[in-house]
Amino acid sequence: MSWGEARDKLRLWREENERRSLEVVDMWDSYLQSNIHKLGDERLLVWEQVCIAALDCNRMDVVDICLVSLATEFPSSMRVRKLQAMKMEALEKYDEALELLDQIIKRDETNAAPRKRRVAILKAKGRIAEAIKELNEYLKKFMSDQEAWQELCELYLLEQDYAKAAFCMEELILHNPHNHLVHQRYADIKYTQGGLENMEVARAHYCLALKLNQNNMRALYGLLLAATNVSSMTKSLSAPKKKECNKLIAWASKQIRNRYEEVSGRSPECELEALNGMLGALQIAGPQSSSP
Repeated sequence: MSWGEARDKLRLWREENERRSLEVVDMWDSYLQSNIHKLGDERLLVWEQVCIAALDCNRMDVVDICLVSLATEFPSSMRVRKLQAMKMEALEKYDEALELLDQIIKRDETNAAPRKRRVAILKAKGRIAEAIKELNEYLKKFMSDQEAWQELCELYLLEQDYAKAAFCMEELILHNPHNHLVHQRYADIKYTQGGLENMEVARAHYCLALKLNQNNMRALYGLLLAATNVSSMTKSLSAPKKKECNKLIAWASKQIRNRYEEVSGRSPECELEALNGMLGALQIAGPQSSSP
């Protein structure tokens, strides 16, 4: 490969937003570092791309080369300061990283990236409550950021605050109602909350997830479990609802059995027999192998 081909590959990965960190660093070492002067103004983009890739690979020698080069070209750039903060974060110098990020936010309050990095640092330090507060403040300004809602949901789950985690997933459903994984995740949280009302909501969203993607096995198992739990709540369940649940249980069980047979080529009963046979053989072989 020539340095020109390496340049073209890096350009393609930038356009397609592909990280490919190991390959980027390898190309830098083999082709681009010695030919960087041939890239013209494109060298600035390459330095940034290689710097981020080197951070992923913990190649601090390469990070330093790229940062020095970028800081020489743009001594007061907020973009370069963000990279410097990422370096401090990679070195676990979290206080210095937070200080740099605060400087960036002070100069440009509309810059979303440093705010998200602040959340990442607080999470890395185990300060989950502060990370939640920071992310809530961020979402007041950037309400359409789906990744932020997803991250806030995960933080609430770490705190076992399932009601607020469910609220975050409801926001994601509003943003992306045709994503089967969002419905499945929301159903998982409602199932974990428990109770008849939450179980019925979980059952409904497992059904929606399966409607959007029939191959979602997690949603299929979730539907089976949710419908079974709803059906078992006999005291508070009417006869028509119980009948509906039983139909869903029978349908989900049949679908799971069919999928299992499609993949394995054998019925679950055959697999169970084979497993029992193996366990029986191990029990017989165990004492024999230990005898003198």
